[in-house]
Amino acid sequence: MELRVCIDVPDLERAIAFYTQGLGLRLARRLRDDWAELLGAGSPVDLLRNPAGSAPLGEAQPARRDYARHWTPVHVDLVVEDLDAALARALAHGAVLERPVQARGWGRMANLADPFGHGIDLLQFEGRGYDALLQPAAG
Repeated sequence: MELRVCIDVPDLERAIAFYTQGLGLRLARRLRDDWAELLGAGSPVDLLRNPAGSAPLGEAQPARRDYARHWTPVHVDLVVEDLDAALARALAHGAVLERPVQARGWGRMANLADPFGHGIDLLQFEGRGYDALLQPAAG
């Protein structure tokens, strides 16, 4: 089984620029004029151009795409080696820091919104990373 992350955006060229220059992914190929595949994360990321106001599930559905900041129970976490450098690069390319960088038991986290309203977290693991939450380190 393969996991692919699909992200709807209203402006494909701006999205390619943000996700490549701002987050460090690389453009692998353009599958159509409204679809780009990015690599460089653990799973391919497909950017899909869909205009604001379009119906994601067909015209009979009341929901419409909205690229203002929105909350959804699904978001993207990107693990980075240097949180400060990754955050500066993302902000310079249009991300919005939504609250101060947080220190957690496993490392540090920055909560962002991309230029299209999608939630993205940058994570920098420290020490044992998430394993620090499971059990104390052997002494």
